[in-house]
Amino acid sequence: MIIAFNKPYGVLSQFNENPDQPGQKTLAAFDLPPEFTPVGRLDMDSEGLLLITDEKQFEADLLRPHKQHVRTYLVQVDGKPSLTDMRNLAAGGLEIRGHTTLPCFAQLIGGEPRKLTPREPAVDPTSEKRSSWIMLKLKEGKNRQVRRMTAKLGYPTLRLIRTSIGEYDLGDLEPGKWVVLDDDDIEALRK
Repeated sequence: MIIAFNKPYGVLSQFNENPDQPGQKTLAAFDLPPEFTPVGRLDMDSEGLLLITDEKQFEADLLRPHKQHVRTYLVQVDGKPSLTDMRNLAAGGLEIRGHTTLPCFAQLIGGEPRKLTPREPAVDPTSEKRSSWIMLKLKEGKNRQVRRMTAKLGYPTLRLIRTSIGEYDLGDLEPGKWVVLDDDDIEALRK
């Protein structure tokens, strides 16, 4: 079984608490099956699509680098990236912690994209006023890669939301809610 969960901001992508950080919100707070495991991760300060499964082979298949499953993100950054910045982001070749990024799709979005649920806590109002939204589609997923890519170009990430994997999109699934995927949904993930 594969579950699509819309992970809210401030939730760890695991079921157990970190012993040195008591009180952190985990996946256990959302009535998800505790014997399942997350497929990949989303940082505590990131939001959006997180897959959870009890199928070990599915996890291995989806995360293999040569499969290059596209992951789509909406990224609110501090500042106004130029066309040159966007080309540099899309071209790949950014050196991040000993890794060179692959080319990706990068598009500046006018205004706030899609209908977004307000984040709790909200992004700082001063930063919000000078921010921009970017859509990124990556075929790789290194630790905190999106945040490191935007920071490398001088635009720190304020808000990060993974909206889709492959052709499966969160759609109107509210933060904190989850659904069991059917065969068509699973096929969309693999595309």
